[in-house]
Amino acid sequence: VAAQNCRKRKLNAILNLEEDVCNLQTQKESLKKEHSQCSRSINQMKQELNNLYRDIFSRLRDDQGRPLNPCQYVIHCSSDGCVFIIPKHLVKSEQKQDNKKEQKQK
Repeated sequence: VAAQNCRKRKLNAILNLEEDVCNLQTQKESLKKEHSQCSRSINQMKQELNNLYRDIFSRLRDDQGRPLNPCQYVIHCSSDGCVFIIPKHLVKSEQKQDNKKEQKQK
């Protein structure tokens, strides 16, 4: 009787594990689909952002009326909602300073 009960518990444990494996496989497939949808959505947003970026720079002009070069400038949005056009070399130096500050704090 003890051996029979032991075999029953073992079979129940195996069945529970098999059920868990099936559930995890279903969850994995669901997460793969969700990941794929998120990736497509991110790629679409990146494309829209690039289009917006190009559209903005196509309309911007310097003091002499010449178009601004998007390779030399970046669009910066501050936390208060203000938008600035900043030369890239200034942004890079600010980022380096911020990175150094963060490393020192760690």
